Amino acid sequence: MQSSRFSVKTLIARVLFFVGMVTFTTVFLMVIYAPVVDASSRIKDLVDIEGIRENQLVGYGLVVGLNGTGDKLNNSPFTRQSLESMLERLGVNTRDSNLRTKNVAAVMVTANLPPFATHGTRIDVTVSALGDASSLQGGTLLVTPLKGANGEVFAVGQGSVAIAGFKAQGDAASITRGVPTVGRISNGAIIEREIRHQLGKQRSMRLALRNPDLTTARRIATAINAFRGEDIARAVDPSTVRLAPGDKYTDIINLLTEIEQLYVEPDQKARVVIDERTGIIVMGRDVRVSTVAVAQGNLTVTISEQPQVSQPAPLSDGVTTTVPRTRINVNDQGERKLGIIRNGVNLRQLVNGLNALGIGPRDMISILQAIKAAGALQAEIEVL
Repeated sequence: MQSSRFSVKTLIARVLFFVGMVTFTTVFLMVIYAPVVDASSRIKDLVDIEGIRENQLVGYGLVVGLNGTGDKLNNSPFTRQSLESMLERLGVNTRDSNLRTKNVAAVMVTANLPPFATHGTRIDVTVSALGDASSLQGGTLLVTPLKGANGEVFAVGQGSVAIAGFKAQGDAASITRGVPTVGRISNGAIIEREIRHQLGKQRSMRLALRNPDLTTARRIATAINAFRGEDIARAVDPSTVRLAPGDKYTDIINLLTEIEQLYVEPDQKARVVIDERTGIIVMGRDVRVSTVAVAQGNLTVTISEQPQVSQPAPLSDGVTTTVPRTRINVNDQGERKLGIIRNGVNLRQLVNGLNALGIGPRDMISILQAIKAAGALQAEIEVL
């Protein structure tokens, strides 16, 4: 009986050992043969191709059907004039009448015309109140021409306005959530005019870097030339790579499709971005710090008032009075010591060192600016 029990235990142990060895081998092979993750990005995500761009459109119109939340015509003369002009075009004369409607609001309509958008395609539009309307909820935008920078009409917008916020009020209180004076019309405009651009017939074009950098521009040109096996790309400046495939490339679209899939590791200046309003600090990976000593401490004085009531003894002529009691506490944070940041530390070491000193975001902003002023921060500081 003991031998059979022993054999069962031995079998279970061997099975567990085998399973453990298989698991360890699998994890080891996954680590060995796992693809190396780097900071490379597609050229498609680093540049904009010349000619492939959006165009901004803008128009002025009227939103009707509001439930008493529109413009007050006495305070918005442009709304009154627009309403009168629209009614005249429809055969209604209201020039000498006293309009008091609050169901109309003057709005600005904006949209982006996509590249190579064709005639009859629908696009989204954004509607923003121009006068003193309190909400555009439930309103309908009337036919509004949308013009480009050259003054020509490229689209016409119309439709029901959808807003994300709301406003409710009574006699003694009101509540507003979101922005009820800005709305959006999905597929609310129809393109009436196309922007002609013969991309397929171009023999040369420029690739504009979204984050200009000399090293990145050169790497993009090198990657393109290595892929094609000839010099068809050249870095002109930190923000431009000129692509000149020549007349032998008849299918420029196919060439661009192949090029934009190439991977390039972008390079940027060492930079520290600081938003003093919110206390946000963003540091690039190449930020380095020379040897510097940092000490941080704040003098905190806390004053608290705890008045006490003093009552007279029984059967005495005294009066009850309040006796002030003031407690003052001074904290000079003397336990904080001078910390040394070694030469050439990277971003992670810098953050860990500042966190070890117990420094918050607000104080860290001042420390980084002081390190930069001392010449020990090898990075550019940008304050938003």
